[in-house]
Amino acid sequence: MSGTDYRRKMITDGPIIVLVNPQLGENIGTAIRAMTNFGLTELRLVNPRDGWPSEPAKAAAAGADHVVEGTQVFDTLEEALHDMSFVYATSARNRDMLKPVKGPGEAIATLRLRHQRGEKTGILFGRERAGLSNEEIALADEIVTFPVNPAFASLNIAQAVLLMSYEWLRSGDADIPFEIPASVPATKEDLFGFYDHLENALDKERYFRPEHKRPTMVENLRNIFHKAQLSRQEIHALRGMVAALEGRKNRPRKDRDV
Repeated sequence: MSGTDYRRKMITDGPIIVLVNPQLGENIGTAIRAMTNFGLTELRLVNPRDGWPSEPAKAAAAGADHVVEGTQVFDTLEEALHDMSFVYATSARNRDMLKPVKGPGEAIATLRLRHQRGEKTGILFGRERAGLSNEEIALADEIVTFPVNPAFASLNIAQAVLLMSYEWLRSGDADIPFEIPASVPATKEDLFGFYDHLENALDKERYFRPEHKRPTMVENLRNIFHKAQLSRQEIHALRGMVAALEGRKNRPRKDRDV
């Protein structure tokens, strides 16, 4: 389904995503969709195998046409990085290189700080099968790797892009896109009325047996609902359920017997 909502403000700021020698257009498109989900919109491709523009990429991007149309293509990685001051290279394996290695959260914190200073930064992602070469990683400032299953560490491009993009948005000031509507807490009067209603209905069905255990059973029932911190709407729903079990069309009102 299309996730583009033109009624909301589009987040469009952050590090540049660089895909080195990507192969299938569909993989580029799903990477575009992932980065756009989390507010990254600048993409650079280095020597894409099947060329550019790509109809399969546009289809897989699921409506992120502004990123597809703004994508820049370069012949070499050096050209793609020419205006950046700090770059991370993603890698799933030990490279035995004298470069700092960070996890996604720590790497994004570094990128966020540099971005706030006005620096242009980037994140490199390698080929679907082989990742980045040592020569390509050497052009980056630091390495970022993911805490994955060591016996099955390979991520596809879209997964890797999504993880870094998610960390980017999470590190900023973005709001959760929706929230639970505010509810009115039940008053003690609401709660006590529900208890009376429920306990009277259970009395009629001879639920509290043997009789000498009734006080303990009532206390246990009340504790269950008390811990739930019910809203007034939830109390109304519960009383409606009790009334339905009693065979009533409506729950009893305050001016009637419970």
